[in-house]
Amino acid sequence: MDFTFNSKEELYQMIEPALDAKKSELDRLGYRHIHKNDVWNYLILTKWSKAHNLELSDIVSDILNCDNKLLNKYLKDNLAKRENIEII
Repeated sequence: MDFTFNSKEELYQMIEPALDAKKSELDRLGYRHIHKNDVWNYLILTKWSKAHNLELSDIVSDILNCDNKLLNKYLKDNLAKRENIEII
């Protein structure tokens, strides 16, 4: 089955169940501060930024198998950078 999407929003709606599952996992493991949009944005910026012709199954797999510790570190590092910028 071939899926095509007209926008990121349309793709997001299609893969939202995977993001919900990842959010549940993160909550169980104590990462309650990480939201499903954080997972989405992290993967867009780090894993998918240079990818071409991603399959829907690859996207779902990336979401479900995203390294929780790396995701948490990335978010904390970005938050620290933003706080330093705002202080100056």
